[in-house]
Amino acid sequence: MNVDRAVMAFAGVIILASVLLAVYVSPYWLVLTAFVGLNLFQASITGFCPAAMIFNKLGLKSGCAFS
Repeated sequence: MNVDRAVMAFAGVIILASVLLAVYVSPYWLVLTAFVGLNLFQASITGFCPAAMIFNKLGLKSGCAFS
């Protein structure tokens, strides 16, 4: 697994978890979904992604998006 795939998997898990929390706990959990979406959008424009930096430090190989 490389950093790009790890970032996408992490974002997907957080989004699914926040949607489930919004359905079963409180609709305010959708704010987390919006935050993840905005962070993905910002990362696509700037190339800066804190999650990618963490996965890099954990030793994952770089992909083509986050190097």
